[in-house]
Amino acid sequence: MTPPAALDRRPLVLELGCGGTKRLDDAVGVDLLDLPGVDVVGDALEVLRSLPDGSVQAIHSEHFLEHVPDAEAVVREAARVLEPGGTFHAVVPHFSNPHFYSDPTHRTFFGLYTFSYWVRSVPWRRLTPQYDDAAPFTLVEAHYAFKSSRPFYVRHALKKVLGSWVNTSRWTKEFYEEHLTWLMPAYEIAYVLRRD
Repeated sequence: MTPPAALDRRPLVLELGCGGTKRLDDAVGVDLLDLPGVDVVGDALEVLRSLPDGSVQAIHSEHFLEHVPDAEAVVREAARVLEPGGTFHAVVPHFSNPHFYSDPTHRTFFGLYTFSYWVRSVPWRRLTPQYDDAAPFTLVEAHYAFKSSRPFYVRHALKKVLGSWVNTSRWTKEFYEEHLTWLMPAYEIAYVLRRD
């Protein structure tokens, strides 16, 4: 694949799976579909593979990683193309989100510990095995989001209060995922990873 000229920008910021609504104006939007806001039409993994090592300042994705056939491969390529200190922001549905199961294009489940299986450094106490060499990332943050759609205003308010408590510390996040997930499902989880 010959990289499109948009990928020559410096500093280069990518938004993977941007769809028709790119969230970051200065980012190069990458998507399989040729929609408004998409700067590079193509498979995100192939686009990442076409870039040189350390050529990207930041990567963003929102409700994208759960759709790709090999999320770990995307994470590994992101680590390769990011400059040292570069960041990867990923927002995905949490595995407890009841809507997650309704979409037949969702392929990977995400929870608090998912990146623990793939990256070098995480803040969690629970140990997880790594089945391959760890990607050179440090998980800086994982933040739960709790939502309810209209007209469920009371439910939405209760979830906001619970979310405020859950996101106060590492301990409350681990306690929530182990003991409370199915009582009050999270809508999504946002991760911030820093390239070592």
